[in-house]
Amino acid sequence: ENYYDRFRGRIMFPIASANGKVVAFSGRIFPEPTNGVEVAKYINSPETSLYSKSKILFGYDKAKHAIMRANACIVVEGQMDLCMAHQAGTTHTVAVSGTALTEEHLKLVKRFTETLILSFDADTAGIMASKRSVTTAFNEGMDVLAVTLESGKDPADIIKEDSEKWKHAVAHAKPFVEF
Repeated sequence: ENYYDRFRGRIMFPIASANGKVVAFSGRIFPEPTNGVEVAKYINSPETSLYSKSKILFGYDKAKHAIMRANACIVVEGQMDLCMAHQAGTTHTVAVSGTALTEEHLKLVKRFTETLILSFDADTAGIMASKRSVTTAFNEGMDVLAVTLESGKDPADIIKEDSEKWKHAVAHAKPFVEF
């Protein structure tokens, strides 16, 4: 029989439930293809009774105590953004893993804080995701701030260049209405 590894050529990230049990995986393409072929940047495990992207925030199990201490939760798009944010010391960060921020996600965050700091990629898709997410968060009665990033860059890019620039951007996040 022939087997096909759906995650071949990818960096693997275990996705854990709120209590730290691994329930799925996400794989990021590595290295980026240079032959012009379009491939999905991330592939996730299929949805199951244990894993639903709309109910699990990547890194939440590791970030929840830091969220409580900071009284704020930074939300980024992808796993690399989250890993870099945690390495930079902003451990109150979670990732949506390529889905919109949902009411279920916000219920998890609201266990520890009413303040949401959005830092999605500074591209068209990231801006649209921010707009959808902020509507959901406002409906939940949360305070929503936005981190301003250089156009075309994501949190991982900024942190790789200069982690202090990232920390400054987070510390100076603006109310979403101003953003």
